Amino acid sequence: MTAYLETERLRLRRFTPADVELLVELDADPEVMRFLTGAPTPRDEVENVVLPEILKVYAAHPQLGTFEAEDADGFVGWFGMQPTADPATVGVGYRLLRTAWGKGYATEGTKALIAHAFTHLGMTRVEADTMAVNHRSRNVMRRSGLRFEKIFHVHFDDPLPGTEFGEVLYSVDRATWEAGQHG
Repeated sequence: MTAYLETERLRLRRFTPADVELLVELDADPEVMRFLTGAPTPRDEVENVVLPEILKVYAAHPQLGTFEAEDADGFVGWFGMQPTADPATVGVGYRLLRTAWGKGYATEGTKALIAHAFTHLGMTRVEADTMAVNHRSRNVMRRSGLRFEKIFHVHFDDPLPGTEFGEVLYSVDRATWEAGQHG
């Protein structure tokens, strides 16, 4: 299958219906899901909700979506570049197997998505958010060139521990990103 994007160590491609086992494996680890849902995603939800939603985004936004990521040894997780309410802004994110943590993949993949958004897709802004207490992801955002913008609060019926500290939004606009590429 054709690569969506390649970095020095990662290859990103679209998911297919045959990739359900990869997503089940990824979402089965409670530590991977700690700041997302707090629990593994049931297989039937991956098959009937998660994967169909991923495929639906490709149809509606051909250059955007959630992309399977692999290194030389195989599947490591996914990186996403999602549409937002503003057509000139995308949201970036990632989810990696625990075995891929600490290798710099999150920063490498996120930087590549940001560059792709500005250089190939004509976006004017890239943003990302996470729980305020998710310090590892916040560090990835900073290392990727995103800058802290604000803390905001979202109501959840079944909040995760740490929700009371809010969510954080990081972003970068094209002019700031371009200045950083030459500075």
